[in-house]
Amino acid sequence: MPKGSGDGHRPTGNRDSGERAFLIGVDSRLRSTNAPPAKSGPISKGQPARDGAAVSARGSKASHLPQFSAEESLKELRDLATSAGALVVGEFLQRRDKLDPATLIGRGKLGEIAGAAASVSAGLILFDHDLTASQQRNIEQIVHARVIDRTQLILDIFARHARTREGQLQVELAQLDYFLPRLGGRGIEMSQLGGGIGTRGPGETQLETDRRKIYRRIRHVKEQIENVRRTRAQQRQRREAIPVATVALVGYTNVGKSTLFNALTHAAVLESPKMFATLDPTIRAVTLPSRRRVLLSDTVGFIRNLPHTLVSAFRATLEEVQRAALILHVSDAASPLSAEQDAEVEKVLQELEAEGKPRLRVMNKIDLLAPDHDNLVRDAHTISVSAVKGIGMNTVLERIDQILSADAILRIHLRVPQKEGKTLAMLEARSRICSRAYKDGLVELEVEAPESVVNRIREWILP
Repeated sequence: MPKGSGDGHRPTGNRDSGERAFLIGVDSRLRSTNAPPAKSGPISKGQPARDGAAVSARGSKASHLPQFSAEESLKELRDLATSAGALVVGEFLQRRDKLDPATLIGRGKLGEIAGAAASVSAGLILFDHDLTASQQRNIEQIVHARVIDRTQLILDIFARHARTREGQLQVELAQLDYFLPRLGGRGIEMSQLGGGIGTRGPGETQLETDRRKIYRRIRHVKEQIENVRRTRAQQRQRREAIPVATVALVGYTNVGKSTLFNALTHAAVLESPKMFATLDPTIRAVTLPSRRRVLLSDTVGFIRNLPHTLVSAFRATLEEVQRAALILHVSDAASPLSAEQDAEVEKVLQELEAEGKPRLRVMNKIDLLAPDHDNLVRDAHTISVSAVKGIGMNTVLERIDQILSADAILRIHLRVPQKEGKTLAMLEARSRICSRAYKDGLVELEVEAPESVVNRIREWILP
């Protein structure tokens, strides 16, 4: 009988704090014939994986990219489960050279897992692998518990965290696309009346298993999202009529993007250690050292194997990344998986066709590093900061100022009547005043100001 995490599968802390979940990792990487045979079995939290790699098999073409180990992948699934409100009571890592097309990991192993899950009263089995509809049904018949895969878990977290109507529509579309091929025997779970993880069905009413009704709902949601896209495009056109550049924050989920956003803009965006705490985009104006203004956009975090339905559904939101003049790629300097996470972010940027954008990498959370740590990258395109401690914020703004070419800084001479108080106040706030002299009710100034400001005061410029 397998043993799970902790002491005999018994979780610590409040046992009723969430739905009891048992995690299943699947390492299906093909190994060299000279490699020692891999061992399958239960693992405890914190126990390093002896061998293996990412849960989903990867082709040889991607072998040069950083990859998650089996234990690291299970840890991420554990974090996802916690963010969904689950109480993790056990874990099992199965290594196979070939996946079972009917049950993914084989009926024998599923029998062991069924016993282990029952021994800790786990009513939910979470697979760190995508399951087909038939695999999901077959597994449930063997383990006698609800089974959901990684994609459905992520969709559930998105459904929890979406606050705006736009975010809710985008999550609903992704859920509908996911559930459409899985309608058989899932009519009840398509309702929002469910109370467990993975049972938050899309939409505001009961969705029947009739495919025509689902397709009709999908068309309706897409029309609403298209309206949102048009509204966002109109807002963007109004912004772009004034030469104000947009800077987009991107990065793996939970690397501190929202904390950095708040530190730079003094906003109050939700900061949370839970994954995907930020779904709804937020845009705030920031004044750079040159007195230029830019718009900073906080975006949804990325993750390994981000479901394609989510990337497609959130395309209206992610257009802010596509149209940005500069991308701030935020990384977790304290994470041992930083390289792997950055590689996953690059994949999503490529899918968005934004990989060629000017980039500034921000290594966050340096306050969590050991004092003698000396592995941080130091170059013109990388900054080390601690958003929670406010370390390096001025450096970030200065580097953004150096990179951006929009709304160029011009040096001009002015003669402004003293009675033009609004103009003088704007110059004080939006420009660098190099010299100032008063004569005959006039103020003569030499200033360095953004082009957008200069265009508003041309009548006072001296030839």
